[in-house]
Amino acid sequence: MAPEEVDVGNLTFETLKKIRAYLKRMIQVGGSDLHIKANSVVRARINGDIVPLGGEILGKEEALTFAKELLRGRFAEFVEAKELDLVYPFDERTRFRVNIFFQMDGVSAVFRVIPVKILSIEDLNLPSIINKFTEMERGMVLVTGVTGSGKSTTLAAIVNEINWKKRKHIITVEDPIEFVHKDRKCIVNQRSIGQDTHSFHNALRAALREDPDIILVGEMRDMETIEIALHAADTGHLVFSTLHTLDAKETVNRIISTFPTEEQNRIRMTLSNVIQGVISQRLVPTVEGKRAAALEVMVSTPRIKTLIMENRDSEIRDTIEEGKQIYGSQSFDQAILDLYSKGTISKEAAFENATSASDLKLKMEGVNMSKRAGTKEGEEDASKPEFEEDDIFDLKT
Repeated sequence: MAPEEVDVGNLTFETLKKIRAYLKRMIQVGGSDLHIKANSVVRARINGDIVPLGGEILGKEEALTFAKELLRGRFAEFVEAKELDLVYPFDERTRFRVNIFFQMDGVSAVFRVIPVKILSIEDLNLPSIINKFTEMERGMVLVTGVTGSGKSTTLAAIVNEINWKKRKHIITVEDPIEFVHKDRKCIVNQRSIGQDTHSFHNALRAALREDPDIILVGEMRDMETIEIALHAADTGHLVFSTLHTLDAKETVNRIISTFPTEEQNRIRMTLSNVIQGVISQRLVPTVEGKRAAALEVMVSTPRIKTLIMENRDSEIRDTIEEGKQIYGSQSFDQAILDLYSKGTISKEAAFENATSASDLKLKMEGVNMSKRAGTKEGEEDASKPEFEEDDIFDLKT
């Protein structure tokens, strides 16, 4: 398909109106992502599952029309690039991060809800140790996890806390900008890839000349961006960023392995000096049919620095667990055990999301033994409530 300009005057916007109805319905039922695909029904991610929002199939031509109505003057750019990121304002309270792309059946798009209100660390029920990262003056803090695990929400809460407490210059580089931070005590300059700068590494290199105290890099995608981010942290700035890694150990490995073999010892040395913490997130289904965040939190200590420097990454998880009482660190299994002990998640969900189900089982047995000391033999735990699945996703209801 050759790039073409769109005559907005010939568009009826009926298809976009239909998609807006799906977006409204998804918001009403608490969904996070709306999936549009040519020759398929519209689906949404609700409490972690992909479910149909109705039975109507969106035809190939209708999906193409939707792309024209959504993008208008950027449609030619979309056809040329084959995919496009943008932010779509739905109303005064709701915005969506959108990725629209071509696939074998035509056009597809994914809308992700961006909350207008930035929730606080307390609102999100994050461990209190997260507040420590808002007090730091320099170094690097990484938030990791799979797509949709809440990395951006956690980072927004941290930046928002700093914005209200300190008098600093914060620069963010994002693709695209999700949470909008107004100047409070801080001055906050937010730059979007494509619109305000060409790339993460270009913006990060420029940021070093813009008198920043704190730099947020939306994602460390390549070696050059990681190198500049490490340099920024090493020269007295506080750098926040994200990686698509599962835990602290994998995060360290990913950063090191990005570089050529002959550079890895140097990077290990730098990383061990600048790393202040790694926050890794997983969303676990709750007994109420929602999702709760389980966080592994690695806090930089002399021992953690030594393990990174000496290539003893396999010992990081045990060190995190040992530091829970003293430093406030915690492994995923410790976080999941806490959620299970509070009755937030079921035993099945705990095992399914644990790093080591066998280790978690031993921890559970230790907790249960201490809880049941002195109870009568054969006494049963309170039974888990049963939930019936309601057909709440039909647009006609």
